[in-house]
Amino acid sequence: MERGPVRRPPTVCDTSKWSTVKRLSPPRRLPIDPYILLLLGTVGLAALLPARGTSADVASGASTAAIAFLFFLYGARLSTKEAMDGLKHWRLHVTVLACTFVVFPLLGLASRGLVPVFLTDPLYQGLLFCTLVPSTIQSSIAFTSIARGNVPAAICAGSFSSLAGIVITPLLAAALLGGSGGGFSADSVVEIVLQLLVPFVAGQVLRRWIGGFVVRHKKVLGLIDRGSILLVVYTAFSEGMVQGVWHQVSPVRLAGLLAVEAVLLAVMLLLTWYGAKALRFGREDRIAIQFAGSKKSLASGLPMASVLFGAHASLAVLPLMLFHQMQLMVCAVIAKRRSHDPVAEDTAAVAPPVPTAAGTPGR
Repeated sequence: MERGPVRRPPTVCDTSKWSTVKRLSPPRRLPIDPYILLLLGTVGLAALLPARGTSADVASGASTAAIAFLFFLYGARLSTKEAMDGLKHWRLHVTVLACTFVVFPLLGLASRGLVPVFLTDPLYQGLLFCTLVPSTIQSSIAFTSIARGNVPAAICAGSFSSLAGIVITPLLAAALLGGSGGGFSADSVVEIVLQLLVPFVAGQVLRRWIGGFVVRHKKVLGLIDRGSILLVVYTAFSEGMVQGVWHQVSPVRLAGLLAVEAVLLAVMLLLTWYGAKALRFGREDRIAIQFAGSKKSLASGLPMASVLFGAHASLAVLPLMLFHQMQLMVCAVIAKRRSHDPVAEDTAAVAPPVPTAAGTPGR
């Protein structure tokens, strides 16, 4: 007797955020992200009218407060129960975390050999920092949904990566960048705990009382999120202009950086796809792993760079900004092509499900 294709039962993460995912629609064309245009405009404003003297002090203080508030909102949004429930699909999450915080940094370290032919030392430091930041959440979910992948797993994987990155990224930066990371020092670890981790924990603690308000006003608070990041970018690039760091970047070096990042993205996209296949994940899980494991978060990386690098943050975030836009454009194309794949494309390559105590297929 033939059976129809076995569909994996939805995880607990399905119900809480599925309504949000259903509103995500595939891009009809491949435009530049409007927010990237705002970021570039902010960089241009900092180049023409950098904050100096008292204005710089005010901008720096406002930026510090904005970063703390940003991570407070992150903590207020993330449901601890959903995060714990998502651990049931632990193999997938461990794979994504390994790609984000092990494979990416190893490739970043390997790029040291490209100095000084393709990269200057400051650009290399920025590229290495780019490989240390956590994965994205929203774009990973969107592209996984478009490609008909495991959306609940993408939600949980992105959330876990962002949560882990608050602790792991500063530790990796301390180990791999050390004193060479511009303004980075051991004190930066303490500073990032006070400025990022403490507000995040405070948001988690107060989520019981303010979680509903955050959900109801997520659009308005989303604008505050993005406005905070624009303020961080303006402050960082203003300091860079005052310090004269932009004289260190020539068009040739910028082209070299773009070429290196294109290779880095291609390698990660191939590793996450074929590596997940070698680990016997099904098609839906492979899609989630590819999109969650090959991306870097601009929203998390910019505030961290501001804390870790200080006046040198402008060069540190340049590779991240370029990589972010590149990953959006490339992954949009891949997601659209994956959406036309046969659902049973690689079922023969997947190991037979192992029955669990609950009687559902183990993964």
